[in-house]
Amino acid sequence: MAVVSAEGDVITPKARPGRRPGRGLRVLLGAASGLVSGFAALAVAELVSAGVRPEASPVTAVGGAAVDRTPPALKDFAVRHFGTNDKAVLQLGIVVVLALFAIAVGVFAVRYRRVGAGVALVFGAVGVAAASTRPDARWPDVLPSAVGGVVACALLFWLIGRVPVASGGLAGAGDRAGTEDGEAALAPVAPSEAGDESQLRSGSRSHSSSRSQRAAPPVRGVRGVFDRRGFVVAATAAAAASAGAGALGRHLNSDKAAAQAANRADIVLPRPTSPARPVPAGVHPAVPGLSPFMTPTKDFYRVDTALAVPHVDAMAWKLRLHGQGVRRPVTLTFQDLLGRELVERDITLTCVSNEVGGPYVGNARWIGVRLADVLKEAGVRPPSQGGPADQLVARSVDGMTIGSPVETVMDGRDALLVLGMNGEPLPFEHGFPVRMLVPGLYGYVSACKWLTDLELTTFEAFDAYWVKRTWSREAPIKTESRIDTPRPFASPKAGVVPVAGVAWAQRRGIARVQVRVDGGPWHEAKLGAEDTHDTWRQWVWPWNATSGSHTLEVRATDRTGYTQTDKRVGTVPNGATGWHSVVVAVP
Repeated sequence: MAVVSAEGDVITPKARPGRRPGRGLRVLLGAASGLVSGFAALAVAELVSAGVRPEASPVTAVGGAAVDRTPPALKDFAVRHFGTNDKAVLQLGIVVVLALFAIAVGVFAVRYRRVGAGVALVFGAVGVAAASTRPDARWPDVLPSAVGGVVACALLFWLIGRVPVASGGLAGAGDRAGTEDGEAALAPVAPSEAGDESQLRSGSRSHSSSRSQRAAPPVRGVRGVFDRRGFVVAATAAAAASAGAGALGRHLNSDKAAAQAANRADIVLPRPTSPARPVPAGVHPAVPGLSPFMTPTKDFYRVDTALAVPHVDAMAWKLRLHGQGVRRPVTLTFQDLLGRELVERDITLTCVSNEVGGPYVGNARWIGVRLADVLKEAGVRPPSQGGPADQLVARSVDGMTIGSPVETVMDGRDALLVLGMNGEPLPFEHGFPVRMLVPGLYGYVSACKWLTDLELTTFEAFDAYWVKRTWSREAPIKTESRIDTPRPFASPKAGVVPVAGVAWAQRRGIARVQVRVDGGPWHEAKLGAEDTHDTWRQWVWPWNATSGSHTLEVRATDRTGYTQTDKRVGTVPNGATGWHSVVVAVP
C-alpha cells in the first residue's frame, strides 16, 4: 500500500526510528518461543499421561530408552557418583537437552517458520519412538508424546508469527526473511499499480490539510511494525496455560499413586507359618558409626532402571508360571499367596554394582512364599533331576527380565516370592506387591521387583536384560568386607580407636575378619554373633592409633576357607573384588 505525502508524492513506508528490532532481539524472541513451546509440549504430555499411565510421559519414556542403551561402564559411573539419585540426574539431563533443543528450534524458526514448526514435531516423534519400543509398551503409551509434539508444533508456529523477520516485517508474512511474501509486502508501489499519478496528486491536494494531520495506519508486513506487548502477553499466556496443564497432570498422577498407597496400607500380612528365629545377642557391637545389623527400610539401597516407580494394584495383580518343564501352568493372585504357607527369613541382599567398600548392600527381614514349592507344584524339576529348563526368567511389570539358575532356586535355600519387608508389605520402591529374592545371588540375577511372570527356559535360548549388556549369566555373591568406621579422611584422636564394619559371604558365612595398618601384620577382629549364613556379620578391632597418616585395610575369610583377594576388579561382569581401605589422619 502506498503512502502519499502532503506534496502529493508517492512514497514507500519506511521504518520508524527505534522500532526496527535488531538481530539479537529476534534471536531472543525465537529462543523464548521455542522454550515456551517445548515446555507446553511436556506439560500437555504430562496431563495426557494421567489418562494413560505415568510411565508413558515423554521424559520417563525417553529416560527409560536411554537407560536401556547405556553401556554398563557408564551405568556404573552414574550409580557410583550419584547413588540412588542417578534417576533424578538422568531426568534432569533429559529436560536440559530438550530445553536446549527447543531453544535452537525456536531460533531456527525465526528465519524458516514452517520448517521450524515441523522440526518441533521431533519432540513428539522421539517420545513416540521411545514409548513404543519399551519392553512393556502398550499402544496408548504413544499418545502423550504425540499430543505433546502437535502442541509444540502449533504453538511455535503461532508465536513465531508474531516475531519480526530480518527485513523488519513479521515472520508470519513469509518463511524466509527478505524473500517471497515478506519481501513482497515491502515492495514499492509502481504508478501503474497505484493509478494515474495526476489523479493521485489532484486528490491529494484536495485533502492535503486533513492527511497532513493523520498518520498512515500500520500495515501488516511493513518494516518495524512489532507489537512487543502482544508477544509478551501471548507467550506468558501460553506458559501459564502449560504450567496449569502440567500441574493438573501431576496432581492426577499423584492422586492415583495416593490411592494405590492407601490400598497397600490396608494390607495386613498374616503371621508367618515359619517365622525367623530371634536375632542372637551380640550380633551388633556397640560402636558408633557401625551400620545397624538390620537395615531400616527407608535406608535400604535401591538400584533399578525404573524412572517411574510402578504402583501396582495388588488386588488386580497376577503371577503367571509357564515354560519348559511346566506340566501344570499356574496363575496366582496376591490373595492366593497370602493364603499359602508364609516363611520369614533374615537375608542380606547385595547389588552387583556395589564397589569394594560400597553402600549397595543391606540386611532385612523378608516374608514370602517358597519359590521352590510353587515350581514343584507346577511339575518343574531342576536339571540335576532331568528337568529340561536351566533358567528361570522373571519379568517385571515394566518389562525388566532377570534370569536365575533353576538348580540354585531349587537347591533348598530360602528362595522367596517376597510379600513383606521388615514386618510390612513391600514398599513400592522395593517391588510391591511381589518381588523375587534368592539368597547368595547378586540382585541382577535373582531379585526381580514388581514381578508378574515366571518362565522356565534355558540360558542358551534366552539372555536376560543385563546379560545382553555384557554381565555374566550366573553371579554368586563374592566374599567381601567393609570398614564403616573410622570414615575415610577422618581424624580420630590418638589412643584406642575402634575399627569396625561388616563382612558378608551369603550361603557360606563369615569365619574370620582381619585388619592391618600401613601394610603391616594382619590382626584378628572380634566377630559379632552370626545370625544365619545368609546374613552379613559385623566385626570390631581395637586399634592403638598413633599420630600421623595411616591406611587401614580389611579382608574376610568365609567358612569354605576362601580369603578375599587383594586384586581390585570392577563390578562388570559379575561383581567387584579387592580389599577395602581407608586413610585417616591422627593428630
